[in-house]
Amino acid sequence: MSAPTGRRRAIAKALTALLPLAPYADMEKIRADAGAVHMKSLPPTIAVWLATIAHIRHVHTDYEKLLAEGYDRDSARFFVMEQTNSVLTRWRATRLLEDNDEE
Repeated sequence: MSAPTGRRRAIAKALTALLPLAPYADMEKIRADAGAVHMKSLPPTIAVWLATIAHIRHVHTDYEKLLAEGYDRDSARFFVMEQTNSVLTRWRATRLLEDNDEE
């Protein structure tokens, strides 16, 4: 991650606040994704949230399988919302994904 030190610290703080019990390997991937170039214009808390949801969706749910079966992105996202929130709950997240969340 080539983000400035202040941004890295802000991302680390936001990640710890959002996901106090997430496994280290997941947190490191989310941290790297939140610090990516395409996220640098976003506030650290938003970058961490978006990186978290994308990571959980792709790694811990049936999202990829649904896409492979022909579902469009919005439908696949709808069908994995409960799985996503289950992972967030296990990690004691301070926020859950809602129906009206836009990405």
